[in-house]
Amino acid sequence: MKPDATPVQLRLDRALDGLAVTFRAMTARSDENQCDCHWGSDEELALLKTPDVELDPDLLRRTWEAPDWQNHGAVLRRILPQFARELVAGRVDSWFGMHEVGRCFMRGDWREWPAQQSGAVWEFLYAWWLRSLLDPEPVVPVHELFAMCAEASGMVTPWLDVWEALHHPVTDRHLALAVDEWEYELLVDELPWDSWHDREALRTELADWLVRCAPERLRAVDASEELLHRVRLIGLSGPARWDDPHYPHRPY
Repeated sequence: MKPDATPVQLRLDRALDGLAVTFRAMTARSDENQCDCHWGSDEELALLKTPDVELDPDLLRRTWEAPDWQNHGAVLRRILPQFARELVAGRVDSWFGMHEVGRCFMRGDWREWPAQQSGAVWEFLYAWWLRSLLDPEPVVPVHELFAMCAEASGMVTPWLDVWEALHHPVTDRHLALAVDEWEYELLVDELPWDSWHDREALRTELADWLVRCAPERLRAVDASEELLHRVRLIGLSGPARWDDPHYPHRPY
């Protein structure tokens, strides 16, 4: 049975509207520049200094991907209402994974923005995360969105707390799929995505949470015994892990 997603969809819709209101009429700085050989034309740059003009998909992509804006926060505020709509519609692709999108947020230093602005971003991320957890077929796989939110915020705690509070077969199936994606790296004590934050702290918290919370929920959706053993092994270290008969000896 599908969960009733109407309330969380309404919350996401309101969050998107909140971004549109909060960042209306914002632009890149007038002295912002970019390489016309590798990024785009002066005319395209001028669009970022013009408020509330929709960017074509390719220009939007080049804008959020560029790591070298002089004032990344101003550029992010300029594109955020449109960028967020494209994200929730599944129209934003990242070659290396959605954590790259989170990195765009991080470069904008959005958590240091004024309270109304940072609050609007928090609400968008929370609302999208909640909506995706309750969606049997989210436009962005939950494990990818988790990495995006973690990289955007520098934390895994708030996203794990939401997941832990939601007990439903849909959220549990997402957990089984995430464990299947993550166990390869976690079994060699690596974070499952590339991060610019404290990787060891993030990995430790994620691993501890999985060992504590995942087994019961994986059993509830008939996950394989092999996957359950992988979670158990994540909680071990050294020879206790490597010498276990269920440890998967495979090339890394």
